[in-house]
Amino acid sequence: MAVTTLTDGVRAILSEAVGAELSPAAIHRFTGGASREVYAVRATDPSGREVTAVLRRDPPGHGDTARMRAEVACLRAAAGAGVPVPEVLACGDTAPGIDAPYLLMNMIGGESIPRKLQRNPEFDTVRAHIAEDFGYVLGLIHRTPIDTLTALDDGDPLDAIERLYLAFDEPRPAVEMGLRWLREHRPPPRPNSLVHGDFRLGNLLIDPTGIQGVLDWELAHLGNPIEDLGWLCVRAWRFGAAAPVGGLGTREQLLDGYQRATGERPSTAELHWWEVFGTLKWLVLSRFQAERHFGGAERSLELAAIGRRVCESEFDLLTALDLLDSTVSAAPSVPAAGTVHDRPSVTDILDLVAATLVEDIGPALTEDAERQRYLLRICVSLLKIGGRELRSDAGRIAELLDAVDCSSEAELAERVRSGALSYTDDGVRRVVTAAVLSRLLVSNPKHLA
Repeated sequence: MAVTTLTDGVRAILSEAVGAELSPAAIHRFTGGASREVYAVRATDPSGREVTAVLRRDPPGHGDTARMRAEVACLRAAAGAGVPVPEVLACGDTAPGIDAPYLLMNMIGGESIPRKLQRNPEFDTVRAHIAEDFGYVLGLIHRTPIDTLTALDDGDPLDAIERLYLAFDEPRPAVEMGLRWLREHRPPPRPNSLVHGDFRLGNLLIDPTGIQGVLDWELAHLGNPIEDLGWLCVRAWRFGAAAPVGGLGTREQLLDGYQRATGERPSTAELHWWEVFGTLKWLVLSRFQAERHFGGAERSLELAAIGRRVCESEFDLLTALDLLDSTVSAAPSVPAAGTVHDRPSVTDILDLVAATLVEDIGPALTEDAERQRYLLRICVSLLKIGGRELRSDAGRIAELLDAVDCSSEAELAERVRSGALSYTDDGVRRVVTAAVLSRLLVSNPKHLA
């Protein structure tokens, strides 16, 4: 029996969509995309004209038909409301060569890489108004009629994140502190709207004139529209820049654009609540992504590495809640050296391998090895994390836990959850801050900047 390749399968579907027999397609996978595979597709029609498209598919063997169908419905509904989105060319539960739920869209021009949007000179003009544009486009999304979107989930997002967190059976004091604060300070509800669920840099195509496309609707649901605005303000989506809205603008600009589209202006307190929620959500989702690898569902270096980013969100959550104890030192604690082995030590080995990958092997990769360079950067990062962990010393955490009469962080989390310990208690704040800083100094010291 003949085996249909991914390239042949995509060419057949795209040929049917455009109504012409296309030449063999060229397929190029984009880097990133931890949950969905994304490919650029290029082919030629009988007249010699180039035909381009973008394929999104679930990893074969790990498909979610309902979610892909819902994403298609969202794209079509949003397009009708004037939201800039790709046109759906074809979709299905599976197809020969694709072997998973898929979505084929037209290709839209624009840049999605955050660092380029934040720094490149060609975006100087658009940076002056892009935060307001974000608010305006979000307003269009939230005004989208939802009568065709009945398949979308409309459950309470805080309950959903708490259930996901509890399923790990891995109590975390910072999460429990966040959950208690969110329950105690929840703003009044709003009528359900279409919520994109992941509106941020990386999922937007932007050119020097503004937003050209809103991508990646796989987390779309029905709910409180301000969730999207808060998510865009989460520190993780600033990608190292200082400005609170995607590293590109102010919250006031964001709200100005939203008010222009909807006539409504959320309060500062409401936006802050959803920013805190978004920070907690990303913390739990990071842990969930890593569990897909460690639980055996999907072997992935990218997913595994995300697990080491959980502490970044713990730090961001404590900061957003003003619960970080500023008296706790962020200086790394280095244990006494000692080994029965010769040099190079384990830490020397990790440093040497990381340096060799960066200085010798990386530059030798060809220009078309984009994904290999991406994976190489992850490998180097993990090697450096391993070296810093071997040099670290968590002894002071045990002392601080003793001060609040707890034997572990898990016990502390349980006592905060039960109310036996207040999340605002100075001793609780001190030990949680110390533990989070200890993890962060190993996983990503630059995040403290």
